Amino acid sequence: MPFNPALIPAPLRPIADKVLAGKRISDEDAGELYRSNELNALGAIANIIRERKNGNVATYILNRYINYSNICILSCQFCAFGARKRDPHAFEYALPEIVQAVRDGLEEGITEVHMVGGLHPTLTREWYIELLTSLRALDPALKLKAFTAIEIRHLADRVFKLPIRDTLETLREAGLNAITGGGAEIFDQGIRDQICRGKESADEWLDVHRTWHRMGQRSTCTMLFGHIETIEQRVDHLRRLRELQDETGGFTGFVPFAFVPETTEMAHIKPASAFEELRNLAVSRIYLDNIDHITGYWVALGLPLAAIALNYGVDDLHGTIVVEKIFHMAGAKTPQRQYIETLEKAIREAGREPMQRNTYYDRVAPGTHDILVKPAAARELACA
Repeated sequence: MPFNPALIPAPLRPIADKVLAGKRISDEDAGELYRSNELNALGAIANIIRERKNGNVATYILNRYINYSNICILSCQFCAFGARKRDPHAFEYALPEIVQAVRDGLEEGITEVHMVGGLHPTLTREWYIELLTSLRALDPALKLKAFTAIEIRHLADRVFKLPIRDTLETLREAGLNAITGGGAEIFDQGIRDQICRGKESADEWLDVHRTWHRMGQRSTCTMLFGHIETIEQRVDHLRRLRELQDETGGFTGFVPFAFVPETTEMAHIKPASAFEELRNLAVSRIYLDNIDHITGYWVALGLPLAAIALNYGVDDLHGTIVVEKIFHMAGAKTPQRQYIETLEKAIREAGREPMQRNTYYDRVAPGTHDILVKPAAARELACA
């Protein structure tokens, strides 16, 4: 859709002019965008970058989520997922159960398994290695995307008792292809002390991803918003991601999601509105000019709103997922899975061309691992 300058009110025109000229917006610009209620204008500006980077294509992936256990040594205030071993909602899947779930997924055509869990107090090094090697043995082409930065630090400090890089190299040798962006929450330490006391710091989260990127590997990044953070703290979060991406080029996509408060210790907080969700996605697309892809996470948004978000800077709708526990245990009412037909229908109805992708956001031919289009920014990974 051609850019229409008439949609941009006078206060936002200097920012739109920067974006049109391919210039980077400032933190002050981002704050102004977050305070703006001109939602259609934000979408129009965000779509300049979306179309520049991705044309009219919107992607999805055939993947299967595995939350292998929710038993966790932490007690984050915002989290309804984690549990102690004796809690009634605690769970832990045996390795054969996980392998069978992935085997079933392969029969349905998945190309990626996405695994995260709690910081388990007793699972051993051998368990994690067998988890990866057993799944790798099912299909060498299957991509294993697993573990958040805090899980990696837990494995390094308490399980493998190795430095971060050595831990990551051990996991990569066992079959790990990518790490997830979870656990970033909001980077501001004051906020972390209130909503996830005891979790790794922002610098520690960033250092895990920096180390992984320097190994020539890729990861996604996230932001949990809509709780007690300020606009300035959101912008600070985005700035730190943009700075690391300038340094390494290792982030494939950004996946923001709003806090789901219903069953957490923070249930008194009003959930983010659809307006706020779209505004956050648009501002993220405009600010993160060096990250190629913005994912509308339908588990949090709902598929109808995720499809609308394709007109607010989003170019990816995530994947089929099949079973998701973290958001649903917090109170999300969205479905547990999507099918190719529903994802493609939603994309077409938003005026976009649907296309399947792989873990690295390369576009692939349906039913294959053949890369059709590899994003230009991903061809050369700038590793320090």
